[in-house]
Amino acid sequence: MGAHDRVVIVGGGIAGVATASALRSGGYHGDIVLIDRAEFPYDRPPLSKDYLAGRRDLEQIALQPPEWYAEQRVDLVGPAEVASISPGDDDVAITLTDGRDHRADWAVLATGGRAALPPVPGLGDARQAGLVHVLREAEDADRLREVLVPSAALLVVGGGLIGAEAASTAVSLGAEVVIADPLDPPLAAAVGREMAAWLHALHARAGIETVTSVLEAVQVDDGGVLAQLRGEPQVRRFDAILVGVGMVPSTELASACGLEVDRGVLVDAQQRTSHPRVLAVGDAARLRDHHRTEHWEAAQHDGQRAAASILDAPPPAETAGWWWSDRHQHHVEGVGTMREPDAQTTVVHRGTRGTEPFSAYTIRAGRLLGAVAVDDPHAIRAARRLIDRQIEVDPDRIADPAADLRKLLRG
Repeated sequence: MGAHDRVVIVGGGIAGVATASALRSGGYHGDIVLIDRAEFPYDRPPLSKDYLAGRRDLEQIALQPPEWYAEQRVDLVGPAEVASISPGDDDVAITLTDGRDHRADWAVLATGGRAALPPVPGLGDARQAGLVHVLREAEDADRLREVLVPSAALLVVGGGLIGAEAASTAVSLGAEVVIADPLDPPLAAAVGREMAAWLHALHARAGIETVTSVLEAVQVDDGGVLAQLRGEPQVRRFDAILVGVGMVPSTELASACGLEVDRGVLVDAQQRTSHPRVLAVGDAARLRDHHRTEHWEAAQHDGQRAAASILDAPPPAETAGWWWSDRHQHHVEGVGTMREPDAQTTVVHRGTRGTEPFSAYTIRAGRLLGAVAVDDPHAIRAARRLIDRQIEVDPDRIADPAADLRKLLRG
């Protein structure tokens, strides 16, 4: 036990809550303090879908019910902001903006990030005027929902997961939507070009215009906003713009207390930062010599690894990365890494695109590297186990819709 027998977690997203949960399930008996900017931790993925559409409220997307915190003896402090973190040799001091102090044996930074805004002339002014939106917090979704009335004109900048999901929700609410993205199609690197093209084509079927372009300039205009898209001779007028081009990790607290920061708080494989008493998890953290991973489950695994480090316990087993998305009444899941076909890599399709369910698989040297499926979560669960266990697969059996993928796990 440490001098204080306490862990303080800064940030209540999935990474922070996962850390607290894994500490208790792993046998930690000390105090756990979870400091969150919101009243209670809630799930972020619904912000572009059910919450934005008004089908679920904030309580319904809470990461844990209110009684969970008392049952798990987690002191939930919020809404609250951390002003500073001061790690020392024996403990860490955490000071809130209201002057309250906490001292702990360990601090876990789960500070997340903020939506990125590209350096487009006029975008900042339009943002201050309330005409440019992002989707990172519940308050962002609340403001955007007010705009999404029938016939409202919305420009979505970015056709990735957040942009596509929000556009799907917006058109379902009656808005007239345009998506602008420089990639044709978006998400090709994540799901393969053929699958990405099919997914992107869903927008047109729903009445969304897609433009392969970037936003070059913005100007506020009589309650609306004028947007200049590259390659178009005239500006377009919209009631609002939603920017969904990624996020910037929140590293200010880490930088201020002297931790190593480089496009995220740098951590090792056990989520330990450059100070032995401070760990970092979730969107704010970056494993040294790797890209940051921003998916929901990756943040959950970060929290579990951080808890294992504090408990001096074995870390959870590594598993292939998994993600999901929903657009236009279709559920999409992916696992592992998808690649384009080459001399060593084969992409196998199961089923027929457009006739759900269907899926695609990347196979290299007899081993499955990745899979993406539309309306077929069972296929992804089987694919994940095949990847994790490094089981050799037969491409013909993978491609056969009548074959039970679970049987491949037995060889």
